[in-house]
Amino acid sequence: MPTSSAPLYDRRLVGWLSLSQLITWGSVFYTFALLLEPVERDLGLTRAQSSLAFSLALLAEGLLAYPVGRLIDAGHERAVMTGGSILVAACLAGHSLIDGIAGFYLVWAALGAALAATLYNPVFAVVTRRFPLDFRRAIITLTFLGGLASTVFIPLSAWLIQSLGWRQALWVLAAVNLLVCAPLHAVQLRGAPPRSAAAAGPATARSPSAYLRSAPFLLIGVFVVCTMAVAAALPPHMISLLRGAGLAEAWVIAIPASIGALQVVGRLLLFFFEHRFDIHAANRLIPVLIPLGLAALLAGAGHAWVALLFVLLYGLGNGMLTIVKGTAIAQYVNREHVASLNGALGLPTAIARALAPLVLGLLWSPEGGYTSGLWLLLALGIAAVAALHLAQRRSLVPLRPAA
Repeated sequence: MPTSSAPLYDRRLVGWLSLSQLITWGSVFYTFALLLEPVERDLGLTRAQSSLAFSLALLAEGLLAYPVGRLIDAGHERAVMTGGSILVAACLAGHSLIDGIAGFYLVWAALGAALAATLYNPVFAVVTRRFPLDFRRAIITLTFLGGLASTVFIPLSAWLIQSLGWRQALWVLAAVNLLVCAPLHAVQLRGAPPRSAAAAGPATARSPSAYLRSAPFLLIGVFVVCTMAVAAALPPHMISLLRGAGLAEAWVIAIPASIGALQVVGRLLLFFFEHRFDIHAANRLIPVLIPLGLAALLAGAGHAWVALLFVLLYGLGNGMLTIVKGTAIAQYVNREHVASLNGALGLPTAIARALAPLVLGLLWSPEGGYTSGLWLLLALGIAAVAALHLAQRRSLVPLRPAA
């Protein structure tokens, strides 16, 4: 497509969309961990029962990602994201009224549907369609500010719950989504570009299905599924995990709240230094950070400095892994069918994200806490590191060091 026809990069639009990402991630995804214990007390739930709600949300989000993407590709991004924010607000308000496990599960399944229309997948598609020459810059901005959601909302939601009670706190969070995110999407996403015909080019020599059984694709699938399982399992249990480790309440709130800032630092480091080092060596080293953090937590549970080391390694690693996962298919399998091949990983990834919090909850016990679950997450982290390393060795794309 000629450069003259490409729309100019709109910093204002990207900034507003980044704000909505921060609010949605923070008020739903990261607030669940703070709701876990008070909801269990009020509804008489076990840890496994309460964890299932978050798994249902993740599963619903994953299953609806493809049809939401089709709607956005057809030019309905304004309706999708505005409706998604309204649904988030309605579900949070409804959550404050639940009095049983059925309502709890229904609300979180509906929240998963709302997240499919409001989080990274849809907004990445929006900026890619609107800024075909500058979408990478937009995505970096979105992930920088989205990564601060836990830093802002964990202490904010904790204060609201402590000051107002969890039911009243949810009304406040619902109001923020309804009065900020929904109007923002309705106003800023006017004038969506029509469906692009750029993709209608000559047929490629191999279809996407030709790569689905290749060793690099399958290995990257293992890498993505394992890392997504670890990333999904920890947030809803983080507060309880740190409390179980015997840390003071100030540390329990401060440590997970700092993860968002560290994710942003990790992405900044990768952005500024990726051209100074071999990008493939960086891809091998970045996934190692999370297993190292888990190993440290297992080795020195109960010590504040160990928890700080864990959050440093986990936060930096998780932030940079977003970019590694997003580029691995193009770097080691095929560049022409990136969207189709990443889409083929949608269902296994959704299942892993849905099951991981539930499994971690099932492995929790009053006597041993999360020890067994942490060992499982460590094993998954090591498997991910090995799978990506093997995918590089079997790469279908010639490996070229960064300039």
